[in-house]
Amino acid sequence: MTAKRTRFTIDMDPAFQKRLKVMAALKGTSMRQYCLDAVERELNNDETTDEAPQGFTEESLERMFALRNEIFGGKKVSGDSADMIREARELRTANQVRLMDL
Repeated sequence: MTAKRTRFTIDMDPAFQKRLKVMAALKGTSMRQYCLDAVERELNNDETTDEAPQGFTEESLERMFALRNEIFGGKKVSGDSADMIREARELRTANQVRLMDL
């Protein structure tokens, strides 16, 4: 008797889905199997790591603030940082898809 399965849905932008589809095809597997294998690898890695995930230490916060000051010179960034990150990721993905089409 097989164990009951549950469904897990992931929303992704079309460019990311295309990258996933291409990579799975190159490896001769389905997108479903490719994702399951990737998640399994990460779970195994996380479960076998002796070190527990650590939060921010005072030292890491100091390094982060110093880097922020070095990059932005004490200026505040206008806009929502989540939007900026999303835009940068979309641009990166578009560039990767464009390179795959060459």
